Amino acid sequence: MFVIVLGLNHKTAPVEIREKISMSKPQMKNKARELSNLDGVEGIVILSTCNRTEFYIATKDVKLGKKSLINFVANYGNCPVPTLERFIYLKECRNAVHHLFRVASGLDSMILGETQILGQVQDAYEYALEYKLSNNVLNTLFQNAISVGKRVRTETQIDRHAVSVSSAAVELAKQIFGNLNGCCVLILGAGETSELTARHLVANGVSTVIVANRTFERACKLAQEFGGNAIRLDDFPEHLITADIIISCTAAPKYIVEAKDLLPVLEKRKGRHILFIDIAVPRDINPDVLQLDNVSLYDVDDLQNVVQQNIEERKKEAVKAELIINDELNKFFKWLDSLFVIPTIVALKEKGNYIKKKELERTLRKLNYLSEKEKRIIESLANGIINQLLHNPISNLKEYAHGQKGAVYAEAIQKLFDLDKNGQEVNEEGMV
Repeated sequence: MFVIVLGLNHKTAPVEIREKISMSKPQMKNKARELSNLDGVEGIVILSTCNRTEFYIATKDVKLGKKSLINFVANYGNCPVPTLERFIYLKECRNAVHHLFRVASGLDSMILGETQILGQVQDAYEYALEYKLSNNVLNTLFQNAISVGKRVRTETQIDRHAVSVSSAAVELAKQIFGNLNGCCVLILGAGETSELTARHLVANGVSTVIVANRTFERACKLAQEFGGNAIRLDDFPEHLITADIIISCTAAPKYIVEAKDLLPVLEKRKGRHILFIDIAVPRDINPDVLQLDNVSLYDVDDLQNVVQQNIEERKKEAVKAELIINDELNKFFKWLDSLFVIPTIVALKEKGNYIKKKELERTLRKLNYLSEKEKRIIESLANGIINQLLHNPISNLKEYAHGQKGAVYAEAIQKLFDLDKNGQEVNEEGMV
């Protein structure tokens, strides 16, 4: 059995192509019968997200399976094959499995190490089971991929370093305040970046949100989303006394907070720390506030530096992740390779047991004067001879299965022992 993946993602195809090939769960359900009947395709799992759509198939005939898959995708996306081939990638066998393991681990994502993709891989597998599209090889493959993704995130820190401005702001806030539970955030300017940063802060425990904006209606709308309060931008200074974190991103042409403005505020705060996150360009907060006690200030360049440092950290963790993936890749192909020889091994054991049983019955008929104990001794002798005779061929065949000549040795044993292994099915554990 061979594994093939046909896919396209944010690196290979523009959104106008990706949206044609994208397949939702209802669309998958509607196409289930057609997918089940593709020539040369023994099983299929479809992973479809906003950034990628990938079709994983198991096939006994690489050429036929690949042709059927390409034609289906082209017809489904109403995209001529020559056009489709400009944007897709096709990977076979080890490369296909390696690709899936990297995807599940977040190594092939737009944001290195992102965690959402692992849940999407899980969903893809569950949809394939629900619509009876998968087979035993793909079941095992996706179970392993999910395990690999979990192992990477457990044994590395690839998803634990902020790689966006908003998440970097949260990381810095935690360094200052530790637990953010009970903190109050004051948003100056209700723009997209401010909103996203506030969302991250609220998700990490911030309990009170105050929104100040020149357009009061916009402030009210955003404050309502957070269950907070809206104020007019000119009124923000009086709220500096209670706020712990200030996110500032206004369109003001000059500083809206000066060090001299903070002196009376800090006196009333009685030593409580205040954090300014200035993501405005031009800046809203005069850097001279850093000269004051219990004041921290980070501008957009500071946040970008944190992001860049964290990206480098994630790249280091990605190296560790690749080692885990290679380890799991070898384990999977050890299992997959064994599927080629298991039917031969079972047939060999059956032939040995058949000969043993036939000869035992013939011999014991001639020795009908033996006691039950003596018969059991003879049966034990016969079992021992068969088991020892077959032990080395079976052990060696299992070992050869992981090399290039595994199929050759399996075929040789089939011919030498005149074995019949037709019609045998192998289940997910590799047993017949």
